[in-house]
Amino acid sequence: MAAMAAGMGALTDRAAKAEAQVARATRGMPSPKIRDIELILTQPDTVRLTIVKVLTDQDGLYGYGCATFTQRADLVNIALEKYLKPFLVGKPADRIDDTWQACYNSSYWRNGPVLNNAISGIDHALWDIKGRQAGMPVYELLGGKCREAAECYVHTYPAPTYQVAIQNARRSMEQGFRNVLVDPIVPGMGQFRGSTAGAAAMSGLHEGPVFESGIFAGTALKWLEECRKQLGEEVGLMCDIHERVTPNEAVQLAKEVERLKMFFMEDLLSPEDIAYFRQIREQCSTPMAMGELFNSPHEWTPLIQERLIDYMRMHVSQMGGVTPARKVAAMGEILGVKTAWHGPKDTDPIGQVAHLHLDLACYNFGIQEFTGFSDRVKEVFKPCPEVKNGYMYANDAPGWGMEVDEKMAARYPYGGGEEEDDLKRLNGGWSEIRRRDGTIIKQ
Repeated sequence: MAAMAAGMGALTDRAAKAEAQVARATRGMPSPKIRDIELILTQPDTVRLTIVKVLTDQDGLYGYGCATFTQRADLVNIALEKYLKPFLVGKPADRIDDTWQACYNSSYWRNGPVLNNAISGIDHALWDIKGRQAGMPVYELLGGKCREAAECYVHTYPAPTYQVAIQNARRSMEQGFRNVLVDPIVPGMGQFRGSTAGAAAMSGLHEGPVFESGIFAGTALKWLEECRKQLGEEVGLMCDIHERVTPNEAVQLAKEVERLKMFFMEDLLSPEDIAYFRQIREQCSTPMAMGELFNSPHEWTPLIQERLIDYMRMHVSQMGGVTPARKVAAMGEILGVKTAWHGPKDTDPIGQVAHLHLDLACYNFGIQEFTGFSDRVKEVFKPCPEVKNGYMYANDAPGWGMEVDEKMAARYPYGGGEEEDDLKRLNGGWSEIRRRDGTIIKQ
């Protein structure tokens, strides 16, 4: 009883301190208004990052947001500068949901990746402002922690063979990671960005990279069999198919890997083919993760509602930011679908830390993709979340708990990173991959 009383006393004391922080932050002050919206455009690594900085009319009160969409970066920047900025300057900075709805409907046509990423930059920044104003980390505003840290998984690439993938997986496991994702490669065959992997390029009726889904599906199965055999049953094993097989091949592959007890199969179908998840569910119990390419509720709602996937894997900025993500996460909780937000390097560190706050606050968190923070990235974004023994930890600073060093960001301008030639030539876009006969494939 004494211990219980002491615990209740600590909780009461914490609540009182939090209430006092809010009172100090807001006493006698009018609601902040959006004074300006600035873009911080930087490329400390291989991808171009668009950071939104929303400034308010209260000195020192501002917030950062992720609007990174590297494949169409310049268009997002125009949407922010030419459309959302004039629409939002002078509006309240503390009405997050209302602002999101106004931005979402302002172009009449909606659910496109350019507008969604632009809205995301604003939305993230307003949550950051709200946390700074309250003197609390955003996860506290979302209801507080459901867990101490977010468990992560890492990729096995670059790996031209399954032997190298297994070596990379073991190296990650030695660092404390218990979950790895395999990216199968067929030597000589085109990869998802349009490059050709290893060996002599596979020949076709055209000059570009060749990809044949049947060969890839067979290779993926062999890689996964070897990984499970050599890494053991303890590791959480995942595989990224990247929407590159036909629906029928997807059903077959899901059935074949059922015996391997996968953590999940990622993006087995393209968004255009999601109806086939019903066939997969009817025929096997292989866990499914889907959503990386989704922009619209019309895409993820039926999969969650019908329990056809196990993990929602949307790209949070692509769906419009934290505001819609937390609502979809709550929907998934009711229906038994967990979160596994898409977290590649072209989600900037502001976006990554937003994932982390959602991960901590959502009961139905599943796992978080982690691709690391380079030394150059850490020069610009301070501090990046700590990752230890396979878990990512948030700090307790208000808002996102992260600052952007704008002077350092300016040292790494767009186009200054170590991009692949195709990314430079196509302004961040991906080149095409075709079958032997020249048919373009989805990727």
